[in-house]
Amino acid sequence: MDKRWFEQMEQRIPRGKTRTRFAPSPTGYMHVGNLRTALYAYLLAKRQDGAFILRIEDTDQGRYVEGAADAIFRTLREAGLRHDEGPDIGGPAGPYVQTQRKDIYEKYAALLLENGGAYRCFCQKQEHAEEIGGKKDACACRALDEAEAARRLLGNTPYVIRQKVPKAGSTTFTDQVYGQITVENETLDDNVLIKSGGLPTYNFANVVDDHLMGITHVVRGAEYLSSVPKYNLLYEAFGWAPPVYIHCAPVMRDAQNKMSKRRGDPSYEDLRALGYLPDAIVNYVALLGWSPGGERELFSLKELCGVFDVSGISKSPAIFDPEKLTYFNSAWLRAMSPAQFHETALPSIRQVIKNPAIDTGLVAALLQPRLERLTDIGEKVDFFETLPDYDATLFVHKKSKTDLDVSRHMLEAALPVLEALPAWTQDAVHGALLSLAQRLAVKNATLLWPVRIAAAGKAVTPGGAVEICAILGKEETLRRLRLGLEKLED
Repeated sequence: MDKRWFEQMEQRIPRGKTRTRFAPSPTGYMHVGNLRTALYAYLLAKRQDGAFILRIEDTDQGRYVEGAADAIFRTLREAGLRHDEGPDIGGPAGPYVQTQRKDIYEKYAALLLENGGAYRCFCQKQEHAEEIGGKKDACACRALDEAEAARRLLGNTPYVIRQKVPKAGSTTFTDQVYGQITVENETLDDNVLIKSGGLPTYNFANVVDDHLMGITHVVRGAEYLSSVPKYNLLYEAFGWAPPVYIHCAPVMRDAQNKMSKRRGDPSYEDLRALGYLPDAIVNYVALLGWSPGGERELFSLKELCGVFDVSGISKSPAIFDPEKLTYFNSAWLRAMSPAQFHETALPSIRQVIKNPAIDTGLVAALLQPRLERLTDIGEKVDFFETLPDYDATLFVHKKSKTDLDVSRHMLEAALPVLEALPAWTQDAVHGALLSLAQRLAVKNATLLWPVRIAAAGKAVTPGGAVEICAILGKEETLRRLRLGLEKLED
């Protein structure tokens, strides 16, 4: 075999700095565990001024889902995880889609056959192409003589190429999270490297690609730990140095169960649809199994790049807590500038408030300190568009010392005062109503509660009577207060 091509491939390998990769399969949605893997790989690269590579591992064509690759690109873009090399932007180690690298795998499989690190298996067995781990799989084809193998090849007998795992000795590797692990080689199966159709399995392609793309650190889920000895035996068979391994404990929905789409657990896109901000999602996901030390919890992506350290990754599974994510989301919403929040909330506000006379900036100002998720906006502000049909019992409020008669008296007193205002501003409404409460010798709440109920038709609103009236405008406020008075008079 002419080795010059392999020498040229070695010369192409980018070297000299940290290189990490995110290598998803386009087989479904981007779940939280996938996002965390991508995030940790990104943070590790950026902390060390390295490169973050995106590679699409699509060799399992039977599980390919149309549009899944687009979802991966979209998710990484929204989360701010900009890759330095990948299918869409290219790079020195491309192509970055595995089905476009088929000829590369064929050549390295042939090299491995020549080196004695693999063999052709003609057994009619199920390939389990993408399984990780597995039981010991002894195969008679390991000892097949060259003449018999040649005869079967001439007869077009289907075959797969299997890794020839040594049956004696042990394999030891070190993981940055789980420490040193030793596995007896006799417990390892001869896993399939090249399927009968010619495409590589994950177990083979990821080793070849990680080497040729110069990947220095591999970040992935702990479910791959059991396969690392086989990967390292492949590296050894090729004469390559393995990368640094960083395996992460799973993200769980509870103490017993991993997160699963089948169980209704959300993907990244589901979380966005539920009203969570990308910044909040990334911040929360970073802390699922990693700690920066100290009490601080809120970090921007840029700040995470500055503090991320592999030593903070835990061996224990992390439990996804929607309430905790909601806390992070509300904190990020409050941390926005008023202009930022208005821009972010505007589409949701305008879904329910069509009236162009309503100042959405003022509505946003009411929402920002009280909002947990963007999807909560509609139910909080819909009354600005249309006064709901409410029951007069809402006027009864013990703490504000209002009942139906008191509320009727308050609205009767408030209407002429508000009608007489020459300028309709929040300060003017505020001054008029508080002065009226003083003249009536009642607590502010005794007057403001019925005014707010009449103006909004809801017991709970973002903002009080003054803010709501100011936003509604004079004509609409007076109309609603008169309707409220009619309710109380009936």
